[in-house]
Amino acid sequence: MIRPLLLLFLLVFSTALAPPADAAFRSDRISVSVRGSGPDVVLIPGLSSSPEVWEGTVEAIPGYRYHLIQVAGFAGTPVGANAEGPVVAPVAEEIARYITESGLKRPALIGHSLGGLWAMMVAARHPETASRVMVVDMLPYLGALYAPPGTPPEGVQAIAAQIREGLLKSSDADRKARIEATIATMVREEGLRARPVAHSLASDRAVSAQAMYELIVTDLRPELPAIQGPLTVLWVRAPNSPLTEEQLAGAYRALYATAPAVTLTRIPDAYHFIMFDQPGIFQREVRAFLKGD
Repeated sequence: MIRPLLLLFLLVFSTALAPPADAAFRSDRISVSVRGSGPDVVLIPGLSSSPEVWEGTVEAIPGYRYHLIQVAGFAGTPVGANAEGPVVAPVAEEIARYITESGLKRPALIGHSLGGLWAMMVAARHPETASRVMVVDMLPYLGALYAPPGTPPEGVQAIAAQIREGLLKSSDADRKARIEATIATMVREEGLRARPVAHSLASDRAVSAQAMYELIVTDLRPELPAIQGPLTVLWVRAPNSPLTEEQLAGAYRALYATAPAVTLTRIPDAYHFIMFDQPGIFQREVRAFLKGD
């Protein structure tokens, strides 16, 4: 009897740990799992990423109902409607629709990387859907870092198109090597790089390449004044950044200048995945953000 009882226990225990999906919401661009209870918080991962990046945060900060977004085509999920055409703006609309149709009352939004752009986009275009926004290491216009100052939009678009083509046409070996090298500049601790690498490799090439193109060319600066409530931005200086810390701080101040209520905070000794490299500091910042401190 011991073995059947053990199997039954493992089945029940694993089911209890599995994050439940929101059964009422259906989308061909995103899926959502819900964890915990309390005030609502929407967590949005970045490019080619998985909601797994938020596991440590969710476990360390109980007392909230977390809504974890998974973008179709990222981290091995079916591509759905993201297979063709624009990705970034339609996904933002689906996140806003989820908030509205699920009856969430102005939840807090936290987004990492591209997820930060999505959080700002939702809050700016649907101000009634968010009480406050935290952006984890992302600018409202990433194109500013890809082209010299004064480059017109069409010039940035040309650069972004070249990057997209390179992502689409690279061999499997080159793609793997590029992803590993990129994640090495995004996660400081070598032992924590395997999962982001696996998520990127499992992501659909076309969806990720198109999303990267749109991430570079999207300029949210004119829309930032529409965001109601506090906007908190955590940022780092990557090890391969061509800008000094002072130059990068100036870029963040300039690019977020149109936001009416923004707080910019540099996190030391961390790369792009701040929640991996400085979990204690990151969780402290999230707690203060959610409490309104």
